[in-house]
Amino acid sequence: MNHTNSSAYGLWSLVIINSFIFIFFTFSFFNPKTKTDWRTFSAFSAFIVALFAEMYGFPLTIYLLSGWLTKWYPQIDFFSHDNGHLLHNLLGLKGDPHFDILHILSNIFIVFGFILLSSAWPVLYRAQRSHTLATEGCYKYIRHPQYVAFTLIMLGFLLQWPTLPTLIMFPILVITYARLAIREEHDVEREFGAAYRKYASKTPRFFPRLRTGDSLSTEGIRK
Repeated sequence: MNHTNSSAYGLWSLVIINSFIFIFFTFSFFNPKTKTDWRTFSAFSAFIVALFAEMYGFPLTIYLLSGWLTKWYPQIDFFSHDNGHLLHNLLGLKGDPHFDILHILSNIFIVFGFILLSSAWPVLYRAQRSHTLATEGCYKYIRHPQYVAFTLIMLGFLLQWPTLPTLIMFPILVITYARLAIREEHDVEREFGAAYRKYASKTPRFFPRLRTGDSLSTEGIRK
């Protein structure tokens, strides 16, 4: 089988450029300060590098699965770059994979994730400066918008270009973020006591309620 678009791989300059752009934007929106912040940011950055390394560098997942893929989908050249959108082909979707429902959902998750990340930072920054809880903006609806944002962005990328490394990393990172969130809640509760417990009782950790209860005073929380 001729690999009609295999030249789209081995483009390590694109791996570096795309990784830098997304990591730089994330750094600008997230602005890590503490050790926990840097751990969160570093884990997300590793996910991004692993993603683009396969998207433009070396298609490790396709090589590892090539025997199975060619057996069950002999008509598809998976080494053609467009066919690297594995879910598009495995689900039997037709047309350009850049315009299918998966790619549309992917873009929505990624864009919304970055919007959520950028909107959470100034609220958190003001709360940290004033030594209060952050209950304004997106913090009215969930207690950990930045961890939710990272998860949405990663999920978005998985929908358009799933790879074995990122599929393995994704649940590990989600569990890590959940544990960090719970650990931070204990720290914030020790600092703010009853004020934080009241906030936490009315504000979900990760998934917003359809309707909010009583409005909260302007006191805040860390990510």
